[in-house]
Amino acid sequence: MHVPDGFIDLPVSAASGAVAAGAVAVSLRGARRELDERTAPLAGLVAAFIFAVQMLNFPVAAGTSGHLLGGALAAILVGPYTGILCVSVVLLMQGILFADGGLTALGVNITDMAVVTTVVSYALFRALVKLLPRTRRSVTVSSFVAALVSVPAAALGFTFFYWIGGTTDIPIGKVLTGMVGVHVLIGIGEAAITALTVGAVIAVRPDLVYGARGLSAPLKLRVDGELVDAAPASGPVPAARSTRKVWATGLVTALVLAGFVSFYASANPDGLEKVAADQGIDRKTEPHHTADSPLADYGVRDVDDARISGGLAGVIGVGATVAVGTGVFWAVRRRRTTADTTTATAGGNV
Repeated sequence: MHVPDGFIDLPVSAASGAVAAGAVAVSLRGARRELDERTAPLAGLVAAFIFAVQMLNFPVAAGTSGHLLGGALAAILVGPYTGILCVSVVLLMQGILFADGGLTALGVNITDMAVVTTVVSYALFRALVKLLPRTRRSVTVSSFVAALVSVPAAALGFTFFYWIGGTTDIPIGKVLTGMVGVHVLIGIGEAAITALTVGAVIAVRPDLVYGARGLSAPLKLRVDGELVDAAPASGPVPAARSTRKVWATGLVTALVLAGFVSFYASANPDGLEKVAADQGIDRKTEPHHTADSPLADYGVRDVDDARISGGLAGVIGVGATVAVGTGVFWAVRRRRTTADTTTATAGGNV
């Protein structure tokens, strides 16, 4: 659903850019409360994993494909504020390095694919988790439903942007019907990928899933005839040892998906591309500003073998995304640590 340059006019694109910038700023502050020494590097890995899986277009209807958006997955794994940042990092890397998604439309893409999907999915996820029994299976089921709904929600978001700033004169009813119809089908694939990933992480490390926090009841001890919470075990597991295996497994998985499996992805246009071509939305599409990038269209320039070219591009993309994402989240985490230290020092001097 990457919106290219030319679909939405410049005033609306600029306004959406301001909205996206505000959302990222708020998310940077909110992510400080979500990230700790263990989850900061994992957030960069989540961004890289989303980048990799977005290369795996899957067929959903005759001549149409879909791919993961990732907002629900990121929000459930690392938190909604951090989730918005994860998807934003992915979109930025795709736009700059791979000419995927317009640069003037970056605000539209971040607002729609990062903010809308994350907010809608996480709000629904939390509501479902509260209603269902407090079990790991409930988290997986809730993640499936939340991810399913997030994709047509993003389709509605694009329809809204097109309604107020579309550059072609197409009846909005046709755009709405085409976008929502195909993206409901894509949402099923999104839901399956999200639920499988969340379920796999919960199975091995439920403590690392943000959306599963608080599911385990504390151990109770009877003291003087009353049940009280047992004290937590002393000596926390070192962060590097506690997450190393998960991080390494996730990175290898992302590299394999982007570097090898992506070659077998569907070549059909995705939902937005198909609707745009069918309805004439793409008549004023503008050339991408980084169309001459050596990695444009997810291939390495001057590498003739399509399999090798696409695989190298995928590996480079995963590496770049995990590096940039990890750097961003470590910086956010360090600012929280600095702020906490400053507050503690000020409190001790009072």
